[in-house]
Amino acid sequence: MGYDQLKLSNQLCFPIYATSRLITREYQPYLDKLGITYPQYLVLMVLWESDTISVNEISKKLILNTNTITPLLKRMETLGIIHRQRSGDDERKVIVSLTSKGKLLEVDASTIPEKMAAGIISSTMKIEELVDLKNKLESIIHVLTEKDRIE
Repeated sequence: MGYDQLKLSNQLCFPIYATSRLITREYQPYLDKLGITYPQYLVLMVLWESDTISVNEISKKLILNTNTITPLLKRMETLGIIHRQRSGDDERKVIVSLTSKGKLLEVDASTIPEKMAAGIISSTMKIEELVDLKNKLESIIHVLTEKDRIE
């Protein structure tokens, strides 16, 4: 009885889901020290890369809907990390930029990726394997986001 294709151990989605949750959990102590959540950290990484960017651009980079990003940005503005304002060129467009507090968080966050990698790298998992895994996951993301554009 049952279908092998429905066994949890045969699914691609579950190890990705579980890994995502476990990695996010590992980030938590570092982010708690900064007073931010993981989704806020993602937004900050986008802004540290290119400050002064539209909400739509942030949404695209993070592969999230604007209705998910907007409440997150409101909370970040309340924390004094970012500033939002309507574009002078297009009233429908909201531009997000870092405050000085948001810029200072980059210094404190700069050691997080190295600490995270150190926590994963072991005798069974090498840095090259992590880089290869990241590249493969990016390929899957590319395929799935292209599929969304076509549909």
